[in-house]
Amino acid sequence: MDSTVYILYSEKLDRFYIGHTAEKISERVRKHNSNHKGYTGKANDWELKYQEAFPSKKEAYSRERQIKAKKSRKFIEELIAG
Repeated sequence: MDSTVYILYSEKLDRFYIGHTAEKISERVRKHNSNHKGYTGKANDWELKYQEAFPSKKEAYSRERQIKAKKSRKFIEELIAG
């Protein structure tokens, strides 16, 4: 099963969100923009800025943790810029 690590950005919050999913990325972004409780529920303008595909959910989760461990907005912006 393919999985994806993704980075979303909300202009309203001026924040990034990093996650991973095994579902279709467009459906996952739609869910983030729906009215729900949780971090991304604070805004409904999340845009997909970056994605990486992995052959397994375990590998995608590992990459998500690697990106989050940097705790760096600059690192995320550089990753998005390529």
